[in-house]
Amino acid sequence: MVLLADHEHRIRLRPLRYQFPVVSGDEYDDNWLVAEGKVITPEGSWSFAEPCLLTDEARQISPWLRAVGGATPASTQPDLYFLEPVVSFSHTGSGFVRVHLSQEAAPPWLDGDEHLDEYVIEIKATAAGLRQAADEWDRCLAPFPPR
Repeated sequence: MVLLADHEHRIRLRPLRYQFPVVSGDEYDDNWLVAEGKVITPEGSWSFAEPCLLTDEARQISPWLRAVGGATPASTQPDLYFLEPVVSFSHTGSGFVRVHLSQEAAPPWLDGDEHLDEYVIEIKATAAGLRQAADEWDRCLAPFPPR
């Protein structure tokens, strides 16, 4: 589970299951993970559960969080985008992490094409909080190896 929170925002993201429980031999279908998200912002709260990360993509999240949290200079850490543009991450280099949500992960009050645009949540993050989120993500991801 990735938990990012500050005094105004709270985002919890965790892998729930493989999209397809039975291995078919297809590199993509076998490795899609359904991720659950719960979001709280001053504008409102919502949740989603969507197949939006491949197992290899999901394994990029914890090293990225650690790097942005200080393991490497944040300015050298690129933003983290995935094949499905439902969830992505970026940073400001000054202690803020941005979580980009679109399509199925967008807030329910957005209409039509607004779901295609990124809804960006900026969270003031600490190095310790990012390391803790990375450690927890690794624990939650352990049951979902690439197949």
